[in-house]
Amino acid sequence: MSEPIIADIGIIGAGPAGYSAAVYAARAGYGVALWAGPEPGGQLMTTNEVENYLGFAEGIKGPDLMEQSRKQAERLGAKIVWDTITGIEKKDGGFVLQAEKSPGSVKAVVIATGAVAKWLGTESETKFRGRGISACATCDGFFFKGKKVAVIGAGDVAMEDTNTLTQYAESIVVFVRGDENKMKASKIMYERAKNHPKVKFYFNTEVDEFLGDTMIKSVRVKNNATGEKQEIPLDGVFIAIGHKPNTDPFRELVECDEGGYIKVKGTETSVPGVFAAGDVADKVYRQAITSAGTGCMAALDAKRWLEHLGH
Repeated sequence: MSEPIIADIGIIGAGPAGYSAAVYAARAGYGVALWAGPEPGGQLMTTNEVENYLGFAEGIKGPDLMEQSRKQAERLGAKIVWDTITGIEKKDGGFVLQAEKSPGSVKAVVIATGAVAKWLGTESETKFRGRGISACATCDGFFFKGKKVAVIGAGDVAMEDTNTLTQYAESIVVFVRGDENKMKASKIMYERAKNHPKVKFYFNTEVDEFLGDTMIKSVRVKNNATGEKQEIPLDGVFIAIGHKPNTDPFRELVECDEGGYIKVKGTETSVPGVFAAGDVADKVYRQAITSAGTGCMAALDAKRWLEHLGH
């Protein structure tokens, strides 16, 4: 293991929140190191077209947006560390960032490790991610104007996605693994989706396989009560079975809620000097632009914290 990387502000995560924090912290004149983690760029790396991020009139591909963000942070002086943080330890009035190869010693920390969508875990699902399969109706619903789509899930997120998609799609089918009496969604959200003329529910239904060539064309589903299978033509599928915040290495340090999201006041965590930004603390909006906004906030909060300490 190499000698610790010394910085004023250590940023964990290379998505919109992390890069935004790096830009603002570096412009404020602080030494900044950003640990990119196992999946630099986060969820945007599987997003073909981003049309709702301000400043790109023609849209931009998710990987290109992250590449531009990295270059901007580096141009302003941030050091990008291609390693993964495995834990944080308070030490000597600062923090030690434990890592696989390149640990750090910093005075303030911004956790921006994001969250990951929960997937079904099938091989055909992996094949069609970004090719008709999405985990964000707010992000991608626009691309399915006049199309036939499906939503998989039974909770409020699935119902929100269903209602969002009614603005764009010709029709929406909702696949629910259990029966109607076991819907996890709140009654008002479920009733709103159920009563929409574009929406049809399939209960006791699980996806057997996603089918198509370069893009998804249909879904084969199985009724888990009768064993009957059928193929349903579709142009897109939205997986809405929840998200998991990437907080496992930090749960013993900062306070998290029952879902694992870091509890914040603004961007301040339960530990002075440790801040959180983006989807690691946000289970409501989960957009690239809101993540970038909270990254800015976290950097400014870290700046004020360091000034308070006389740095």
